[in-house]
Amino acid sequence: MSDHIVKSYDDDLAALKTMLAQMGGIAEEQLSDAIQAISKRDTKLADMVIAQDGKIDALEVQVEEKAILTIARRQPMARDLREIMVAIRIASDLERIGDLAKNTAKRSHAISEPMPRRLMTGFARMGRLAQEQLKDILDAYARSDSEKALAVWRSDEEIDALYNSIFRELLTYMMEDPRMIGLCTHLLFGAKNLERIGDHTTNIAENIYYLSFGTAIPVERPKKDQTSITSYDAAL
Repeated sequence: MSDHIVKSYDDDLAALKTMLAQMGGIAEEQLSDAIQAISKRDTKLADMVIAQDGKIDALEVQVEEKAILTIARRQPMARDLREIMVAIRIASDLERIGDLAKNTAKRSHAISEPMPRRLMTGFARMGRLAQEQLKDILDAYARSDSEKALAVWRSDEEIDALYNSIFRELLTYMMEDPRMIGLCTHLLFGAKNLERIGDHTTNIAENIYYLSFGTAIPVERPKKDQTSITSYDAAL
């Protein structure tokens, strides 16, 4: 392969990484603002999160188009092909993270009453964990750091455990005071969005590992979500 072709291919991969970095930056901002919007019942901030979603959707399309053109023109082999396929998968996960952040922000429109401090403390902590996971996994991808990706993959147990705790607490509030059902339902779906964001960062971690080694992580994915919401996505 000539130096010109190699450079052109490197430029294509760099362009994909740049678009993914842009997607990651938007997703991080959406997530941070969504957590703040629902915590403070800030509908203007929520609308800003919702408006950002079109940008991340457009970037996903650009990543897919660039990846397809690169495969057609360069006919990459082995790791090079893995890198392109992983870029498409990560773009899909980041787009879904943006959707989940948007859906979380939307809940602020439906919450009119102040939220009990204890409930908000758990929700805010879960939000911080989701933000940390997302930031760390984007750093791991940018640096091709499979060890850091594995650390994020393992940390998903923590966000699952916190979600289970919030789920049980919200059910208790609803059973003890039916007037809390509306508020608690919105918080429950908000918390589920954060748990699902954790799942998507775990997906990205698995793809970074696959990119490095060409195989799946050789142990079962950590998963401790013990709730019974099985039709969650259909409810959004």
